[in-house]
Amino acid sequence: MIVVTGGAGFIGSNLVAGLERQGAGGIAVCDRFGCDDKWRNLGRRELGALVTPERLFEFLDANGHQIEMIYHLGAISSTTETDVDLIIHNNFTLSVALWRWCTQHYVRLIYASSAATYGDGSAGFDDDGSLEGLARLHPLNAYGWSKHAFDRFVARTVAEGARTPPQWAGLKFFNVYGPNEYHKGEQGSVVSRLYPAIRGGQPARLFKSHHPDYEDGGQLRDFIWVDDCVAVMLWLGETRVVNGLFNVGTGQARSFRDLALATFRAAGQEPVIEYIDMPETLRDRYQYFTQARMERLRQAGYHAPVTSLEDGIDQYVRTWLATADPYR
Repeated sequence: MIVVTGGAGFIGSNLVAGLERQGAGGIAVCDRFGCDDKWRNLGRRELGALVTPERLFEFLDANGHQIEMIYHLGAISSTTETDVDLIIHNNFTLSVALWRWCTQHYVRLIYASSAATYGDGSAGFDDDGSLEGLARLHPLNAYGWSKHAFDRFVARTVAEGARTPPQWAGLKFFNVYGPNEYHKGEQGSVVSRLYPAIRGGQPARLFKSHHPDYEDGGQLRDFIWVDDCVAVMLWLGETRVVNGLFNVGTGQARSFRDLALATFRAAGQEPVIEYIDMPETLRDRYQYFTQARMERLRQAGYHAPVTSLEDGIDQYVRTWLATADPYR
């Protein structure tokens, strides 16, 4: 049995689909669905179990003899969430408990970290998982800090030679986009938010720059197609000897203007872009540049190509966003 926490979410539901394509049986999903259409992210999947987060450890204890691997993607991922106690409980405390359960029961663990751990990027984007390397990073929000706190817990555990799960890996996802992110609303990818306006004949609205080194729309991100993230996770599932903390991006930063132009092109529309002021509450904690260093993942043996921004957006728009049923 494979367990996916956050399996009804964006990346999680795409992973469940990937596991199903591989022929994995008995996939157990731990998540909440709420009152909206988030359930549709799993509407086509065959599942072995659905578990609420409150009953996760009860389920694990009852089925530990069957569980071979846990993908831990469940988290409060909103960068604007203000209840820090709630963030820490979900993103750190439960992650530590899950790490200890996997260690005790000899179950492999792949968990989601985040590029938000890099803060403003002034310390670079090197996925150095050592205590010294992680100490150089300063996240800008509570979400990034909670992910960073767990990375540091793992690093301390490894450095002290304490027991670990038989395989473990943390994945610092950069700016992921793709199907099944619709429940995220304003926290969804820029593509998912631009396309409805473009389809309706409206201009694409991007933030103005408030940094002298970047023009309006020239802010840079490492945008990665969700299937490339899934490919990394499936590879780790097949490659039991790989442990460590790894970036998951393309290794090439692209501008929001590039992204908007690619969305217009995929939608068959002439580009019209308007630049709007960034909210003042974001200006002092805004990342103007992210770009994953991918050497460590490549050195670990992962060599699959990544999808270009243009190809990923074209696939996203034509196969999903422009259809009557955009769910995978």
